[in-house]
Amino acid sequence: MKIKHFVMLFPACLLISFLPSCSKSGTDATSDPNTTTVIISGSTFPTTISVKMGTTIVWKNIDAMAHTVTSDDGTEFSSGNLASGASFSYLAKTAGSLPYHCEYHANMHGTLVVNP
Repeated sequence: MKIKHFVMLFPACLLISFLPSCSKSGTDATSDPNTTTVIISGSTFPTTISVKMGTTIVWKNIDAMAHTVTSDDGTEFSSGNLASGASFSYLAKTAGSLPYHCEYHANMHGTLVVNP
């Protein structure tokens, strides 16, 4: 009888352990200290992201709609269309403050602060 219960519960335990965790727009810790992941959710970006020079920032869109991640100057970085589930990476090579926005949604703004 105990084996039968184990066999029935085992697939459910596997499923739960592989479900991705979701969070509101923000940053998630990663196992790589030189990478910061930013979650795009609820049609928002975090107000400010602060990283050290040499960090790779990965924006991941978990919204149902497409977004862009575009520096306000239009030259530093531009993700193009980020469909739901898509990601965009940028290597922060220069210290400074980089405001950015979504080209599709005028209310979506953020600032990337790169520290030396």
